Amino acid sequence: MIDIAVWFSCGAASAVAAKVTLEKHPDANVRVLHNPVIEEHEDNLRFLSDVETWLGVKIEHVLNPEYPGGSAVSVWDKRRFMSGTIGAPCTIELKKKARQHWEKTNKVDYHVLGFTFEEKGRAERFILTERDNLLPILVDERITKPDCFRILAEAGIKPPHIYSLGYPNANCIGCVKATSPTYWNLVRETFPAVFDARARQSRELGARLVRVKNKRIFLDELSPDAVGRPIESAAIECGIFCEETEPFDGQRD
Repeated sequence: MIDIAVWFSCGAASAVAAKVTLEKHPDANVRVLHNPVIEEHEDNLRFLSDVETWLGVKIEHVLNPEYPGGSAVSVWDKRRFMSGTIGAPCTIELKKKARQHWEKTNKVDYHVLGFTFEEKGRAERFILTERDNLLPILVDERITKPDCFRILAEAGIKPPHIYSLGYPNANCIGCVKATSPTYWNLVRETFPAVFDARARQSRELGARLVRVKNKRIFLDELSPDAVGRPIESAAIECGIFCEETEPFDGQRD
């Protein structure tokens, strides 16, 4: 029997990836795993519960024992670093190291992530640079991100509330991988307390999180009227293996 780990991020694509994996590999030992992060929207937990019922399996929580509370804010405070061209420590500590800790005592033949068909290139690069035992289930089935939302709707599952507010994924609110003024002003509009908290912490740590006209500035320097290109999901997706299409820019302005 093969062992498959499906990494569920509370996003539409990873939910459908879990469902398709279970359907295509009924004889495998499929475990659906989730890295809790408390900075995500609270409705993500409702979505997780709905998906759990839909899949008919228990979604297991995987944590880094160094951060049992699963807090990105705690990671930034302890590491005294928020984000840069080498990545974001929250993803490393709360997802990558959590996965590595889990793998010490759990056998895995294949990993499944929510790479959709339009992300075929990302999946191929991931296999070459990160893990050669990726099972690109959505790519193989030619399932796109819009298909994922359709499949969820047909199953009667409402996507996480964060999508309805204009966010392209179910990451943490105020994702420090993003650099777009469009993104950060959306955070300011929809979650002003989060924006203020990120602005204070980033100023304290010297992290210029936003880019305007190709210049990095602090969040408290960002004009509410500043805009960049439309928000793109692939550039700020918070993956279990910290793989990105480009260095951790939420947008290109």
